[in-house]
Amino acid sequence: MDSPLIPIIHQDDELIVINKPSGLMVHRGWGADAPSLVQILRDQLLVDRLHVIHRLDRSTSGAMILALNAAAAAALSAAFRERQVKKSYLALVRGSFRFSGRLDHPIPKAPGEQRVEAQTSFHCLAQADTKPRETSLVLAHPHTGRTHQIRRHLKHLNHPIIGDVNYGKGPLNKAARSAYKLSRLALHAWRIKLTHPMSGSSMSWTANLPDSLSLPLEAMGYPLDQLEAHARRLDAAHT
Repeated sequence: MDSPLIPIIHQDDELIVINKPSGLMVHRGWGADAPSLVQILRDQLLVDRLHVIHRLDRSTSGAMILALNAAAAAALSAAFRERQVKKSYLALVRGSFRFSGRLDHPIPKAPGEQRVEAQTSFHCLAQADTKPRETSLVLAHPHTGRTHQIRRHLKHLNHPIIGDVNYGKGPLNKAARSAYKLSRLALHAWRIKLTHPMSGSSMSWTANLPDSLSLPLEAMGYPLDQLEAHARRLDAAHT
């Protein structure tokens, strides 16, 4: 059976921006795993090589950039390393989210390793009286790029992401699946902004919410069109 096509947001001679589906690994792991995003996308674009600049967790969906040649890969890697790329995420979390501002909380760079600096800014977009308890839709801006940073920071704030099997609450995740058909991690890489590596133009791209996330959010009573407009205003003010 053919793999489904990866949604393409933007493509030029230097880079491609895609809307990564949830549940798809960026690279193939050991063993007989399903095809990876890179494998599917190479076949889709009819190219021999794609340069992975950054990654999203398997369970996270949303905007992801890949370079189409070595020069663009080097320039984009430098931009990420120097924290010149601005990323915005949407997350559905447990409880009534009250925190607003930048969280500075070190986390392990990898399991068992020493903690390193990590900062994320958060803004609550809306709350809903969902069952069995209320939830909040949150806009997150990571200032550093640590593994599971947003997920770990939200757990630290006692607002784990719904559907997070590592840092969340099993009974609440099960209830969300049963009541709202939310059967995935409720974390989406919504927007990404950077300076184009070759043209020097300031560019931004938005990855629309997939049905696997938008339909459960609508069932919970979140007015997504209004919330997206609010998120865009906050995103424009983010530095």
